[in-house]
Amino acid sequence: MNKERLIIGLVFLVFYTLSASGVYFFLAKNASSETTYVSPVSLSPEKIGESQITVENEGPKTEPCPLNGKLYTKKQKERWEKRRPLGIMVENHKEARPQSGLQNADVVFEAVAEGGITRFLAVYLCEDANPVGPVRSARVYFIRLLQGFGDYPLYAHVGGANTPGPADALGLIRKLGWSRYNDLNQFSVPYPYFWRDYERLKGRAVEHTVYTSTTKLWQYAAEKRNLTDVDKKGNRWDKNFQAWKFKERKTTGKIKTIEFGFWSNKPTDPYFVKWEFDEKTKLYNRFNGGEPLKDKNTGKPLRFKNIVIMFAKESPANDGYPGGHLLYTLKGSGRSLIFFDGQAINGIWKRPSYKDQIRFYDTTGEEIIFSRGKIFVEILPIGNKVNYK
Repeated sequence: MNKERLIIGLVFLVFYTLSASGVYFFLAKNASSETTYVSPVSLSPEKIGESQITVENEGPKTEPCPLNGKLYTKKQKERWEKRRPLGIMVENHKEARPQSGLQNADVVFEAVAEGGITRFLAVYLCEDANPVGPVRSARVYFIRLLQGFGDYPLYAHVGGANTPGPADALGLIRKLGWSRYNDLNQFSVPYPYFWRDYERLKGRAVEHTVYTSTTKLWQYAAEKRNLTDVDKKGNRWDKNFQAWKFKERKTTGKIKTIEFGFWSNKPTDPYFVKWEFDEKTKLYNRFNGGEPLKDKNTGKPLRFKNIVIMFAKESPANDGYPGGHLLYTLKGSGRSLIFFDGQAINGIWKRPSYKDQIRFYDTTGEEIIFSRGKIFVEILPIGNKVNYK
């Protein structure tokens, strides 16, 4: 009897494993629904170890990060020289907070994903972040932003908008030739490169629990996609990349706070933003709805050196998707506000094509020279009010 039970159990286990694998590979192949979360991350969460890696950080900091001008050691430079920019979609839903890994990003973009809820595109090159998340789905305008970071930047996300029409993010990925190459859609990248943190399920929906790691994604790209600092043809990622300009600054202005909303101007709205300048650190601390927006890895509020506000045309995609997909015009030119070291500059942004990096200029036409350090870019609908004082 025990032997029969053992055989039956083994048969059931094999059948279950094959069935589950079949379902996953079908979903991974078709990877089209941004609301589908059946995936290999439904395994136990991976223990990464140190939440924030400090790599060879002893010694003089003389090497500027190509993305934001922040200075690092030569050993740290040796590490980032072997990889390419990595963009990760990180959500900002109330249930997603506190997020992990945003503080380690070189550049972060923020825009509304839907319903007034914003989402982040965190771009990494010069630092590792372990873990990063929660990771969510792709949007067309975040892909367009990432296109400015050289040839074939890595793009990590969980599915994406796929309704036929102008907001079809997965369709754009295929059109650009990114699919299953520099695109790291979780549906085609197996565990343990993405995983689900079940500790986050307490009081949260399951879609707010997917995490990843920059270290693991760069490793996967190198080993499985043959993408390091060069692509499969031997071309460097920065062959056509034009970095922003940076310099050290000693003067401090009088602007202490920056406040604005995306779809609501109520300070209590959970997506209302305040950046508060700290004179000691010369950094801006981030608040949402009056509360500090903390990085779970550090336990501290997000702190960035440069805050940029881009005003762009926001419009509905009208593609029939429930809740409505959005579009932003991120090519051409528009008004901008640039803040660093307590100073405020009225300016404009320009971008001839999606392959170009967005560039910022003052009202005289001179290109903005940022203060060395991390950059946070806010994309607001044209006409939104920004208060700073």
